[in-house]
Amino acid sequence: MITESSDERGSDNRSALRRLTGVDLGTFADHFWGSAPKLTRSADLAESFDDLMTVDAVDELISERGVRTPFVRMAKDGRLLDKSQFTASGGFGAEVTDQVDSAAVLAAFAAGNTLVLQGLHRLWPPLIHFVGELVRELGHPVQVNSYVTPAASQGFSPHYDVHDVFVVQIAGTKRWTIHAPVHVHPLDNQPWSDRRSAVEERASNVPELDFVLEPGDVLYLPRGWIHSAQALGETTVHLTVGVASFNEYDIARHALRELGDVAELRSPLPAGLVPTDTEAVVPHVQRVLDAMRTALDDISRDPDAVRRLAERLGDRYDELVRPEPVRPLRTVASMGALRGEDSIRLRPGIHARIVYGAVGVSMVLRNKTVTLPSQCADAIENLMKGAPCRLDAMPGLDVDDASVVARRLIREGIAVTAAE
Repeated sequence: MITESSDERGSDNRSALRRLTGVDLGTFADHFWGSAPKLTRSADLAESFDDLMTVDAVDELISERGVRTPFVRMAKDGRLLDKSQFTASGGFGAEVTDQVDSAAVLAAFAAGNTLVLQGLHRLWPPLIHFVGELVRELGHPVQVNSYVTPAASQGFSPHYDVHDVFVVQIAGTKRWTIHAPVHVHPLDNQPWSDRRSAVEERASNVPELDFVLEPGDVLYLPRGWIHSAQALGETTVHLTVGVASFNEYDIARHALRELGDVAELRSPLPAGLVPTDTEAVVPHVQRVLDAMRTALDDISRDPDAVRRLAERLGDRYDELVRPEPVRPLRTVASMGALRGEDSIRLRPGIHARIVYGAVGVSMVLRNKTVTLPSQCADAIENLMKGAPCRLDAMPGLDVDDASVVARRLIREGIAVTAAE
């Protein structure tokens, strides 16, 4: 069971999940996560989402922010519009060929095409910070797209997603129809198009849910649930907050990679084998399955091997989730002004492991390893706990050494000043 901790998750007043659902993490995890849709009306939420996205913000992104593909696409009746029809060169000083052309977007939108702004968790500051908080709460990678649909239009036909979504209605109204999955918990390599006939047949039946989303309402849909939406009467804007939830198959895939170390499983099948002779191949399949079972049993009894598998999931998380952004110019200025009474903290979102060696203590990150003298070990362990650390109180270091260590960690993007 997932439970809330005010120390680990932050105060409930700052909870991104509560903003979306009106409930705490434990309630959401027990009753909805990965299993059931949840419709939350704006009246049941503490605040609006105007700080995250508005109609004016969409216009600003299209007209003034120089958005390029693949951060934007357009579609109508389930078909993507070729990017050449809504992008162009940025002109003098910005001769890129795939920058959004606001006039072309206007024409395509007026002709009934839905505008999709993708990766807004990388582009739009309010969503960058909101997504960072949601990732810390859920423990799974999160991304945000915005769908802007002309009046009485449908951007995409009935389909399912291979990730969970929170649909946040920003402007206008949309009618949603929801059908139960034809394939429960689809993996990222199991798109709805692989089951198109089953999806279309299910979508032709009476829906499980049929409702209208109004501004401020939020719909949670687990992956696999079939859905379609149609704008009613006016332009609509909604955010789709996608959650790429890790699953047990992710761990299984990492376990299978361990089998590459088993010599028996690397040996060739016999010369003269006829691969198309199913009955001849069956004994080899059985032998391989037996060898796999034995190897996996050996792995399960090896604590170091089990720990390696756990670390691989962390490594995958680190590949998908970026740490909190840093401000290079401000950071350089703050590094030079550090004093003993100043504090640093671990940069939010940094995933690092401490490794002790003969030459010192290392912080191992996905893309680099930073090694410091052995006397820094206690200070590094203290920093990894997440709380701010005053330079004049770093265990094992005097103020001068602590300042040197702090500047190194800040320069490497591992730590930030506690004021940030």
